[in-house]
Amino acid sequence: MSAFLAVPALLPGVLPGAENPVADFSDTPFWLSIVKGVLIFVYLLLSTLLVIWFERRLIGRMQQRPGPNRNGPFGLLQTLADGMKSMFKEDVRPANADKWVFTIAPLIAATMCVVSFSIIPLGPDVYLFGHRTPLQLTDVPVAVLLVLAVASVGAYGIILAGWSSGSTYPLMGGLRSTAQVISYEIAMGLSLVAVFLFSGSMSTSSIVGSQASLWYVVPAFFSFAVYLVTMVGETNRLPFDLAEGEGEIVGGFHTEYGSMRFAMFFLAEYINMFTVSALATTMFLGGWQAPPIISLINDNVVGGGWWGLLWFTTKLWLFMFFFVWLRGTLPRVRYDQFMHFGWKFLIPVTVTWVVAVAFIRGAQPPLNYFGKGALTIGNKAVSIPLLVIISVIAVIALAVTWVWDERANAAAMAAAPEAEEEIDPFAGGFPVPPMPGQRLKEPAYAGPRSSAAVVTDGDAVSEATDGDSGTPDPGAAWFTTSEEEPRG
Repeated sequence: MSAFLAVPALLPGVLPGAENPVADFSDTPFWLSIVKGVLIFVYLLLSTLLVIWFERRLIGRMQQRPGPNRNGPFGLLQTLADGMKSMFKEDVRPANADKWVFTIAPLIAATMCVVSFSIIPLGPDVYLFGHRTPLQLTDVPVAVLLVLAVASVGAYGIILAGWSSGSTYPLMGGLRSTAQVISYEIAMGLSLVAVFLFSGSMSTSSIVGSQASLWYVVPAFFSFAVYLVTMVGETNRLPFDLAEGEGEIVGGFHTEYGSMRFAMFFLAEYINMFTVSALATTMFLGGWQAPPIISLINDNVVGGGWWGLLWFTTKLWLFMFFFVWLRGTLPRVRYDQFMHFGWKFLIPVTVTWVVAVAFIRGAQPPLNYFGKGALTIGNKAVSIPLLVIISVIAVIALAVTWVWDERANAAAMAAAPEAEEEIDPFAGGFPVPPMPGQRLKEPAYAGPRSSAAVVTDGDAVSEATDGDSGTPDPGAAWFTTSEEEPRG
């Protein structure tokens, strides 16, 4: 609640024209835009090579093995060697595959994720080849929607790859990817609506500029948590890599791919990880801006210029570590659980959260849709309608949580197994293993009493005897399943 109370004083108001981008490209000639596009591609390519090495080394350490350590210092050139090997491998296409679609599918997957990165601000305005230009290729008033649209088109690469292979397992992977994209892009888009409401813009440069005083991860913490889940599902990474599912469908949509076509899918997956991480950094973590504590050093001397690229890259790699950590620790979820979580939990809860944020934002200045009454708390004026709305939301959340818990307990009690049937394993003359829902009686000693009892340390030890002779009878029953306590 304290985060919401701080929002009115820290967030800028929604003003006319606030949706327009703040990035200034007036001093950016066309040739410089081409240069920046090439630099962005090189930045992504080098980052991909490095993150693959980082992932293999880190997971190797998690599994108590060294990881790549042959090519180059610390194995840094191993990824490059694998890429060169893929270029010279034989390109095999299945006989039943659709020739053109089979070839175009990896191109779609690889190019769309690079296009998405064009509207991400990597830094503030800098001097590049004598021109003052933003570290951003372009920006539009609906830049975030452009990213979501391009990501949806990129999913067509996976779908077409599965369909065009002419094989069963790739087709299943493509169908899974279709359902996965439809399910989780809805929740991803809804998680970003709260940021739109707080910033009053869909332009990436405007959103970064509006976080100068407060990162949106604080007031929109729930949206950030939802986005973390959806971005893992969007990139087909563990524990949501159901489109590949090596243990279920061999390799999923790229089972029939090899050589450079497979390498392009591999490249697209990692660039997609960078894209969703860059969007999370832009929307919730202040983009290229320095952390609040560091920005106070010497009037933010390390927060502007090319320093912004450093902070952006640092935040980006924190998300990369998050991806690798998930892969090294969590198992793959079941497909029905994944879809159930997306449709029956994530989307309804996110819609409810968006409605709550809309009411909260409407009660804040300068909108004041519910009145201008204010209450002074600690020398700070707090909107009374805002307090009322937050209180109502808190009560509703507690009530929903209580009902949810009661239903979960009732379902658990209903699903509890009945008391297991106790059976005699020796009823048929020989031991029989129990069936599901059955349990065995514990065998107990029930041999005939011996005429001679040997007492050792206070315990009586009996022997089965043959009639009156007092000799042990080999054919006597030594064990029984009766409730009689054993005598020995």
